[in-house]
Amino acid sequence: MSILIDEKTPIIVQGITGEKGSFHAKEMIECGSKVVGGVTPGKGGTTHLGLPVFNTVKDAVRATGAEASLAFVAPAFAADAIMEAADAGIRLVCSITDGIPAQDMMRVKRYLMRYPKDRRTLLVGPNCAGIISPGKAMLGIMPSNIYMRGNVGIISRSGTLGYEAASQMKALGIGVSTSVGIGGDPINGSSFADHLALFEQDPETVAVLMIGEIGGAQEAEAAAWIQKNMTKPVVGFVAGLTAPKGRRMGHAGAIISAVGDSAAEKTEIMKSYGLTVAPSPGEFGTTMASVLATAKPQRMSA
Repeated sequence: MSILIDEKTPIIVQGITGEKGSFHAKEMIECGSKVVGGVTPGKGGTTHLGLPVFNTVKDAVRATGAEASLAFVAPAFAADAIMEAADAGIRLVCSITDGIPAQDMMRVKRYLMRYPKDRRTLLVGPNCAGIISPGKAMLGIMPSNIYMRGNVGIISRSGTLGYEAASQMKALGIGVSTSVGIGGDPINGSSFADHLALFEQDPETVAVLMIGEIGGAQEAEAAAWIQKNMTKPVVGFVAGLTAPKGRRMGHAGAIISAVGDSAAEKTEIMKSYGLTVAPSPGEFGTTMASVLATAKPQRMSA
């Protein structure tokens, strides 16, 4: 089991003929992902990387049965690409693009809500590293070699901290069921709580690592949700303990603008709801190992 994707999920790449789309499509195929085609307007009827290219997502879905899409589309057109995928019936869209205007993302969020929940497209990102279920499939841009198949879920606003966590855990013999990068923008498609619910339902996942950042209320909301709904242990971390108030730090959403936005405040909120909090980014692996040893006498790593 895994969440969101596996080796059977038919995937298309929006922007497959571009430099970044080509590079990462190859990586995904090498990871075992079932990439069935791509979309580049004006290049329909051609092939790229041995795969058919279509003018529209609807054409791609009709011909290939695609259920998921990885979108490499420039910021000015990214919102339209996401909405096009939703209209075509794609159930999962992962948007890598950084710099999509916040107003465009507000429009996307409203647009997706027009569909009933059972047919609504789940958006991961934008400005994210994507999704990987090691040994099964990847829908993103992460370095797959640092991930080992196993039983710990990762959800992170930061792509690189997600990589760091996977690498540390691999060194300790702890594998990953699925890792999801939800993105660092102030308006993203899905939240910590959305993916925590999926991990709670996944029989393969025995624990979850949740990596947050300064800015916004997602981490606090997720901690409250965990206390009420999670039976599996969750390790938390919030990056940005030394970030000054009012200054954007890296991600567009990483800015302390209100009470409860700082890393220290979020850390205390997590602890108050019973989460184990990693002391530093260098202790993701050891903290998770300690939690697993307490929660489960014998952990599975493959």
